[in-house]
Amino acid sequence: MQTPDPKQLERPASELRRAVDALRPYFVRSAWFTVIASLLVLMPSWYMLEVYERVVNSRNHLTLVMLTLLVLASYVVMEILEWAHSEEMHEAGLALDAATSDRIFSASFEARLKHMPAGTAQPLADLRTLRDFLPSVVLKSLMEAPVALVFLVLIFAISPILGWSAMAGAVLQTFVAWMNERSTQPPLSAANRSAMEAQRYADGSLRNAQVIEAMGMLGDIHKRWIGKQREFLGLQAVASERAGLFQAISKFLQVVMGSLLLGLGAWLLLRNELNGGPGMMIIGSILGGRLLQPLVQIVTQWRVVVTARDAWRRVDQLLTALPPRLESMALPAPRGNLLAENILATAPGSQIPILKGVSFGLNPGEVLAVIGPSASGKTTLARVLAGIWPSYGGKARLDGADIYAWDKNELGPHVGYLPQGVELFDGSIADNIARFGTVEKAKIENAARAVGLHDFIMALPQGYDTDVGPEGARLSGGQRQRVGLARALYGDPVFVLLDEPNSSLDDDGDAALATAIRTAKERGTTFVVITHRTSVLGVADKILFLSDGTVRAFGPRDEVLAAINKARQEAGQARPAQQPQATPATALPAPEEAA
Repeated sequence: MQTPDPKQLERPASELRRAVDALRPYFVRSAWFTVIASLLVLMPSWYMLEVYERVVNSRNHLTLVMLTLLVLASYVVMEILEWAHSEEMHEAGLALDAATSDRIFSASFEARLKHMPAGTAQPLADLRTLRDFLPSVVLKSLMEAPVALVFLVLIFAISPILGWSAMAGAVLQTFVAWMNERSTQPPLSAANRSAMEAQRYADGSLRNAQVIEAMGMLGDIHKRWIGKQREFLGLQAVASERAGLFQAISKFLQVVMGSLLLGLGAWLLLRNELNGGPGMMIIGSILGGRLLQPLVQIVTQWRVVVTARDAWRRVDQLLTALPPRLESMALPAPRGNLLAENILATAPGSQIPILKGVSFGLNPGEVLAVIGPSASGKTTLARVLAGIWPSYGGKARLDGADIYAWDKNELGPHVGYLPQGVELFDGSIADNIARFGTVEKAKIENAARAVGLHDFIMALPQGYDTDVGPEGARLSGGQRQRVGLARALYGDPVFVLLDEPNSSLDDDGDAALATAIRTAKERGTTFVVITHRTSVLGVADKILFLSDGTVRAFGPRDEVLAAINKARQEAGQARPAQQPQATPATALPAPEEAA
């Protein structure tokens, strides 16, 4: 049997690793700049020796001037190289951001749709952490490692005893760095997780500020947030205390090593075992300190290392869990033929089925009203039909193509969607209606007029340029819902999904909604309207009655309503179906009233 090649068994580099590998030219240039600049650090020591040995003995002023100019020139070159290193790492950070920011944003967006923990702004903050790590002192210290080897060779050249002593100090310093990692990494990583949890809790609380204020919940909410904050601060304090201890030990070793090498050099000089003469005592001491300096910097800045490592792990896991979608073949514009084929669906991350074999079909220009009790799967059906959630069995198809797999940048302009919780974005009314694309005034006004919103907008001081504020906070609930409806109808889409579109509308809004659906229907737009209110049923062609994730009835509106009412009458329900306060979940209007 042929033994497989070990290289073939190696796992391919992750997407983030490939992005960082592409930055290798920046790292190579920056490493050269750092190495040369670190070697120039020896110039002050060389200058000191030359002054003592040449200038003092010869009393030659010209020699002093030339040596001084030379060392000043080396300082200028060293600073230029330091600046070049910083610029290279800054450019590397920008290159990393350019290569990954769009991908990370898209993955975070997809994670949000799938209710994954990474579906927040944290991955973008992690990218910023990685970008900031590139020009950090820690990475620069790692690049100085080759220079430390040069210093060690020079110390050995002065005296093997000094060399072995310096190496022992370096090993001891490395052990301190390892102990620092073992001691501080667990509480520091836990502190970072706790900090993110506290931030998420605070953000969620602020989004529900009105509920908290109205029901006097601030004290308890604040108490819970304080508990999370104290947990974070406590873990951070533990990590800081341990890191501080090892930082002190590391700096102590660096200072002691310089003095020990100086004393050891003097002892070797007295025994005539020091190469290069008395000046090498000082040089050996200086080189010993420089040898340990990168390790000291790493230990001192270890929190930066842990933070960057945690950020790398989170971003890498996100990109691995949500690989980029493959580019699909461009499809022709849809006409509105909708087909649900035995759809099985669960909430993201759950194994509990919500939709259990839902099937139906609509022709272009037909309006389907989806009714049923709460928690029957209506909103899940809307998300599957919109291509937001995948189906784990069956398919939702538009003109024969899988809606979930269809490129939403291509399909989106032909689809309108109004979720149950209307979300507007910070910007003008025109921007929101136009879906933040190119603002075409005629199309925006047509969509606003269709839902009876134009007169209200024109009465505003800035008209369509009025800013709605964060999450549409400057508009009432009904106004936000109408803007959301106008956005869904913008551009005359061929397929429109409305989830409780009239939950915040008054009678005039209900009438405008019915008129808008009827007008779009005449143009051939296919509608799926999820509703608990009977006012929309008058424009529906078909009704889908959903209960416990299963289709209980589907067909022409009047037939389904008659069948449901007949079944309830036979069951001996006390409340008549015509009561206006009842919802379709418990009672439906008679067919003639719905019409």
